[in-house]
Amino acid sequence: MSKRIRKAVFPVAGLGTRFLPATKAVPKEMLTVVDRPVLQHVVDEAREAGIEHFIFVTGRNKAVIEDHFDISYELEDTLRRRGKTKELEALAADLPPAGATSFTRQQAPLGLGHAVWCARDIVGDEPFAVLLPDMVTLPNGAKKTRCLAQAVAAYQTHGGNIIAVEEVPPEETHQYGVVAVGKDYGDSFEIAGMVEKPPRGTAPSNLMISGRYILQPEIFSILEKGEKGAGGEIQLTDGMVALQAAQSFHGVRFDGRTYDTGSKLGFLAANIAFGLARPDIADGLRAELKKLL
Repeated sequence: MSKRIRKAVFPVAGLGTRFLPATKAVPKEMLTVVDRPVLQHVVDEAREAGIEHFIFVTGRNKAVIEDHFDISYELEDTLRRRGKTKELEALAADLPPAGATSFTRQQAPLGLGHAVWCARDIVGDEPFAVLLPDMVTLPNGAKKTRCLAQAVAAYQTHGGNIIAVEEVPPEETHQYGVVAVGKDYGDSFEIAGMVEKPPRGTAPSNLMISGRYILQPEIFSILEKGEKGAGGEIQLTDGMVALQAAQSFHGVRFDGRTYDTGSKLGFLAANIAFGLARPDIADGLRAELKKLL
């Protein structure tokens, strides 16, 4: 029986240069989609999937992330004295239990693979999830669970390593990590190969790696070698390719949509999609969009 997935790693050390000057003093992960920070949406997804321990790989000027997942005595006291019970309850619901968060530093921007490796001692010798904080997900109407929960379900079936994927137009595959499809089971499939940002026209499929992973701890000994790949960085995809020589990898087709909030267009699309999914503001937002269009 496969070990349960209890821990998740969130690589949040990026500089957010695509959103300057907004991210000069505010971490990109704390920009809001509707009324919640991007990172809070991703943590919500992890909690929904059963994650109990949240590991943040941070960098300089990211202390506000740690503050966000802590008690704010002054704010809560003010809300309490003003009788704002609903707001107090919302803060309490988002607060992780004591001891459920860990923070470690990635001192230099050496790539996603290096960021994941920085969490090795906190993860220990057990399988774990990785969630890219730029990517927020919404399920399709019929499916109520988000991407990581669907990946965990696939892990319970197949074990080994799981990568969530999503279709992209073939002309965009050079922007992403892409997988090759082996034996196909419908919602999931055996991964026959992986490549990070393949040159135009060479991708093995149009299925991009969408930022949700379940990995076995043996990945750390591979990433420790520090071998550089695309962009001169230590790529997680390259580490997974090496691990695949010894372990199985399965892909799960996410039944929903992923929004890349690291791009301006993706960030705006996420705000609209999440707004339309909120019963309290959907009608008003829809009316405003009609006026604009």
